[in-house]
Amino acid sequence: MQDARLTFWSWLFLEVTGLVALACCMTFGPSHASSEETTRGTAEHLQREIIKLRRAREEQDKRLNEVERELRRLQDTLSPSSTKSQEALDRALETSAPPTEIQPAPAAPLWSTTVGGTPLRLLDLSLDALVAAGWSTATDEDLKGRLQAGGHDPVRRGFTLQQAELSLIGAVDPYFIGEAHVLFSSHGAELEEAFLTTSSLPYGLQVEAGLMLTEYGLLNPLHPHAWDWVDQAVVLSRLLGSEGLRSPGVRLGWLTPLPWFSEVHLGAQNANEGEFTPSFLTAEPVAGRPAVRTATRSLTDLLYLVRWENFWNLTSETGLVLGTNFLHGPNSTGGDGQTWIYGADFKLRWRPHNNFRGWPFFLWQTEVHKRDYTASYYLPPSQTPEGPHDQATLFPRHSPSHEPDGSGEPLPSLPIPGEILRDAGFYTQALYGFRYGWAGGVRIEFASGKGASVGGRSQDPLRSDRWRLSPLLVWHPTEYSRLRLQYNYDRAQFLAARDAHTVWLSAEILYGRHPAHKY
Repeated sequence: MQDARLTFWSWLFLEVTGLVALACCMTFGPSHASSEETTRGTAEHLQREIIKLRRAREEQDKRLNEVERELRRLQDTLSPSSTKSQEALDRALETSAPPTEIQPAPAAPLWSTTVGGTPLRLLDLSLDALVAAGWSTATDEDLKGRLQAGGHDPVRRGFTLQQAELSLIGAVDPYFIGEAHVLFSSHGAELEEAFLTTSSLPYGLQVEAGLMLTEYGLLNPLHPHAWDWVDQAVVLSRLLGSEGLRSPGVRLGWLTPLPWFSEVHLGAQNANEGEFTPSFLTAEPVAGRPAVRTATRSLTDLLYLVRWENFWNLTSETGLVLGTNFLHGPNSTGGDGQTWIYGADFKLRWRPHNNFRGWPFFLWQTEVHKRDYTASYYLPPSQTPEGPHDQATLFPRHSPSHEPDGSGEPLPSLPIPGEILRDAGFYTQALYGFRYGWAGGVRIEFASGKGASVGGRSQDPLRSDRWRLSPLLVWHPTEYSRLRLQYNYDRAQFLAARDAHTVWLSAEILYGRHPAHKY
């Protein structure tokens, strides 16, 4: 009996022990394995989600590029039914207009308020900075104002702040848009442009009024940051001035009813704006001749402009701009001193339907200009009835009282016969966007003249014979930054060595809502 009880309790003990061991295994062993499996499953799930998101982003980028290409193809293949067609106008503006021209107003202005019941809106506010570094076999004296005659060119070995331009564009109502551009450099600040433009005149008319760059040629109306090359074209520095031809005045534009995009510009501006109108009424006349007058006496003393610009779509991928220009006004050599400047220009742009954000592209641009400068006969004041006492009135630039330190330039002591001074030149440049963000090109220039300069034409840096060859490499990290590497080979009569080799590296950064570069 006792053995039976022991057997029963032994069996019960073994059963309880087995149950406890089984419970422990179920509690600890399987739970640990489940945790590992759960963690592993979560990691795999997150990896799958990451892969899905990456694929979705790639598909989205691919789709965006396809939509951009399709939009470009549709825009290029649409044929305008008339000159007033918006598609034709947009295409022409895209091909010929400078990047700084007024763009359609954004939906939300940067700033707006109401003054006297009139809404004021600031549409664009931006700052564009240009800085260059370089080296040349020419000296700084030969570079500044001679080889590099542009007011915003790099002009020295080492570093040059070409400019920083603050631009403001705003609208006051549906009828007028205002625009102002202020330049900052190591020499201080200056107002480059400040004008208003009408936006809703009938019959294809448009009026600009204020201080503005003259719409002569292709490059003169552009600000330096919109140039393809680093420096100003030689022929423009000579005929239109280092700062570009600009002056207060008014310009009327007319979009004609011809069966292609054809626009006529008529303008009238002051001719006596000093360095901004160097071929007209200025204290520094052409060829070193004395300045006799700079005042405006009648409407005949204003500077007048005529420009006719035409655009055609040669193919759905190629556009052509042809322009002709005429300028006329008085010069400061005397009462019968007159200046005529005239020329022609063209711009050919190719861009395929399957371009990616403007690349690839090809741009070929050329301008040819000529100046006829009728210089009056000069008689020294000692040989005039008024005598030397009238020198300060007739020749303020050479009068000792004109200079603060009393060191006025001496007047020529001998008569200078009247003469027609003829100067001409051209540039042609080709730029090829061969890969997204990259472009390369070359520019060729020539300028020359006829007629004597005081001291000899061959020693006059603004009239002597001159050639320039300029290869260029451009990299655009984005539409709002640009690096340009340019080499200049100059051959000029006024150089002691006859030629010079120069390399420039220019960097540009654009801040704000200024229209981005077009390609």
